[in-house]
Amino acid sequence: QVQLQESGPGLVKPSQTLSLTCTVSGGSITSIYYYWNWIRQPPGKGLEWMGAIAYEGSRNYSPSLRSRTSISRDTSKNQFSLQLSSVTPEDTAVYYCARRLTYSSGSYYYDYWGKGTQVTVSS
Repeated sequence: QVQLQESGPGLVKPSQTLSLTCTVSGGSITSIYYYWNWIRQPPGKGLEWMGAIAYEGSRNYSPSLRSRTSISRDTSKNQFSLQLSSVTPEDTAVYYCARRLTYSSGSYYYDYWGKGTQVTVSS
């Protein structure tokens, strides 16, 4: 059973950098064909995919967030992390980490999610 757990500050001041970590158990973040994602949901809005780091370490980001987003990993701890810089109150959301399995055809699905962590941007 794969489990993902988000951790990090629940309150961040405007203009600062939001940093979250996802700890994975029951499966390795280097397992082939799996991609490790950050997804958020602002209050009253839908899910927004932010970016992902692949099993081999490559990264891709949402175009709308690319300039402010960085995803990294620590394979020794089986963790991956999100940094979002220059935050504003519009970055207030529940942040989720999730695993995505991608097939060679390009189809994919999310099979495991963390419970989510609320991050509020406020002074």
